[in-house]
Amino acid sequence: MKTNISALMSLISEYERYLNSRCYSIKGYAINTSVEELDGRVNVIEDNKDEFDLDLKEIERSATELSKLKGILYDKNNEFKLSDGRSIQQAIVDNTNLRKLKSTYEQLLMLKDSKKRVTEVNNSYFECKKVNFDSKQLRERLEEIDNEIQKTDFEISKLNSVEFEI
Repeated sequence: MKTNISALMSLISEYERYLNSRCYSIKGYAINTSVEELDGRVNVIEDNKDEFDLDLKEIERSATELSKLKGILYDKNNEFKLSDGRSIQQAIVDNTNLRKLKSTYEQLLMLKDSKKRVTEVNNSYFECKKVNFDSKQLRERLEEIDNEIQKTDFEISKLNSVEFEI
C-alpha cells in the first residue's frame, strides 16, 4: 500500500481513536449477570463472555497494528532528511525547543521599565526597575527563531507528502 507521512499520521490517529473506544466499551462486556435462587438454581440473565473475548482479540489486534504503524512512522521520520541533513524527527524536536525559546522571548519582551514613587513617614523616593537586556536584540532573535521554525515546518510538510510503500 502506497502512502505518505501525512496520511500515515491520519491513519494512526484513527487507530488510536478506535482503540480508545474499544478499550472503553469492553468494560460493558466484562461482567456476566445471573440470578441465584434460594434453592440453588442459577439463571443467567446476561452472558457477555463471547462479546468480551471478541472485543479483547480486536483490541489486541488493533494495538499490534497501531504499534506497527507507529514504528513505520518513526522509521520514516528518521529516514527522510531535510536539506540541512537533519531527519524529520530531529527537526520536530528542534522546532519544539525553538517554540519554547520563542515563548520565553515573547514573555521577556512584555517586561517594561517601571518607576514607582514610594512615600514613607519621613522619606520619599523612586523605586526604579529596568530590564537588563537589549529589547531590540531580543526582538531580532525572536524574528530569526520564527523564520527558522517556519522554514523547517515547510520542509517537513514537503517531506510528509513523499510517498512510500508500507
